[in-house]
Amino acid sequence: MTNAIILMVEGKKSDRPSFAQQLQKKGFEVVVASSGAEAVARLPEIGPDLAIVNAASLGSTGVRICQSLRNQQEEPLPVVLILDSEKTVEKTTADAIIHLPFTIQKLLNRIKPFLPGDGNQIIHAGPIRLDLEHRRVKCLARHARLTPRLTTLLQILLQHRGEVVEREELFKKVWDTNYTGDTRTLDVHISWLRRAIEMDPDHPRFLHTVRGVGYRLDV
Repeated sequence: MTNAIILMVEGKKSDRPSFAQQLQKKGFEVVVASSGAEAVARLPEIGPDLAIVNAASLGSTGVRICQSLRNQQEEPLPVVLILDSEKTVEKTTADAIIHLPFTIQKLLNRIKPFLPGDGNQIIHAGPIRLDLEHRRVKCLARHARLTPRLTTLLQILLQHRGEVVEREELFKKVWDTNYTGDTRTLDVHISWLRRAIEMDPDHPRFLHTVRGVGYRLDV
């Protein structure tokens, strides 16, 4: 279905079903955390598209875990809550609430609206996911909306990831011009792009400057 990243908060109660492996078989990248504290701590590292809190397997309502996950990021993380049939919580606790028992297909139907699109309009490399249609980028726990020019710039760098792209060549492609007499505006756009994808823009992990030559995106 997709290569979306799902953070699954799931306990080990043997009498409650586990969904992590079933979702993996459907093509999702699933990272399992055994507690809410572990899930929150790993959010920056994982940068999930969606969190599923299997409260039934934790023997709780999952309310605090859902609140903690939703409050951790600038752009709210979609949260789906799985409850035992007899448990009820306020609808505002999670983006979707589903009660046991249910099939994996029903779970897929509930999470699908919260997942990013896929196909030719998505470029996914390492932790970076660029949505060309909506001009949005997601990298680890960071989400940002890009201008058309920044979108084109990141697209080119992603297509040439691991390679040094010369400044003049980047400028020509992004600004659609043969004039390369002054490429300082490219440096400004690179700094804006770093703010969008880097946890620490002053010490970039992904977008590197190759002095006197150009830029290289390592993912």
